[in-house]
Parts: sequence; structure tokens; C-alpha cells
Amino acid sequence: MLVFQFDDRSVHAISILLGATCAGAALLELLAVPISHGWWRLGRLGLAALFGILSILCFVHPGNSFRALSTIFAFYLLFRGVFDMTVALVDRGRPLWWLTLGIGFVQILLAFWAAGDFGHKAFLLVVWVGATALAHGVLQVVRAFELRP
Repeated sequence: MLVFQFDDRSVHAISILLGATCAGAALLELLAVPISHGWWRLGRLGLAALFGILSILCFVHPGNSFRALSTIFAFYLLFRGVFDMTVALVDRGRPLWWLTLGIGFVQILLAFWAAGDFGHKAFLLVVWVGATALAHGVLQVVRAFELRP
């Protein structure tokens, strides 16, 4: 709720929220390593390390400018989107694989939007955080239903 109030605390709140999101993503990737096989295991370890580094950067420098924060966030979106699209294309036999592919594509589009200089950075950064949280939540719900027998 702090993110959407648009005052002096918004920059810090967004940075802490992004750090927590990246830390959570790193944890989820580490939890998925034991059930992964072959190259997927190495990919998940790499993503976990990348998300962990991004998380530390967000917590260490919460007062960075919106440009630096949007760049970090853009890389998070790009790597997560590419990974989700790759998983969807490799596992095309799964039910609802196309939804994972679509969400990965949207995350990549948001990454390029976040990296560009499109108007008011403060407003767009709040939109990016909200859209990414929504996309990640939908993806997790879809994956939960895929695990159901």
C-alpha cells in the first residue's frame, strides 16, 4: 500500500518491495533446483544467483534514482520473462503452457518499457511494480493448478 501513495517514501518502498520480490524469486528458484534435471538445474541456479544479487542491490541502495531502480527492475523482468518463455516452449505438453508463454512475453515487453525513457518515471515505476506482481501472481496460480492431479 505504501507504493501507491506517491510521496517521499515511494522510492524507498518500491526499492524494498523490489528487493523482497527478487529475494523471493531467488528462493523459489533454489527450491526448484532439486526437482530440475540437466541444464535446467544450472539455469535455475544462475537465476537464483542473479535474483539474489539484484535483491542485495535494492536493499543496499534504496535511495537510488528512479533511473537506476528502473534499470535493475528491467533486468529482472527481462531475465524472468526469457526464462518463463523458455520453460513454456520446452514444456509445450503441459496444460496451459501458452499462458506461461504469454506472461513471459508480457514481462519482456515490460522490461523494454522500463529500460526506456517514457515520460514520468515515478508513475511508470509504480505501474511496472504492480504489473509484475500481478503477472507473477497469475503465473504462480497457473503453476499450482498444473501440479494438481
